[in-house]
Amino acid sequence: MRSSSETRKKSDMSGRKETVLDLAKFVDKGVQVKLTGGRQVTGTLKGYDQLLNLVLDEAVEFLRDPDDPLKTTDQTRSLGLIVCRGTAVMLVSPTDGTDEIANPFIEADGA
Repeated sequence: MRSSSETRKKSDMSGRKETVLDLAKFVDKGVQVKLTGGRQVTGTLKGYDQLLNLVLDEAVEFLRDPDDPLKTTDQTRSLGLIVCRGTAVMLVSPTDGTDEIANPFIEADGA
């Protein structure tokens, strides 16, 4: 005979799927989203679903370097309210508390 806690654990595991990414804490906060194909967008997360479709308000896209399409530049373009399709989302990170640092693997000139 199973105890009630064993029964509860089994029903929790089969009844409800937990997502690896809990986006609820990022709603109405700034996020940075990297998409397949090299696009990078920042904006305010307004909504999402279980397929990782994201709704961003005041979205800004960072334009890519024409010489090296893998690098983004400081140039931006305003997109407004957008929907990022979940199949294209590769990374979602908060904009607060993240700073860009110098690459420690690049040797300084003259070394």
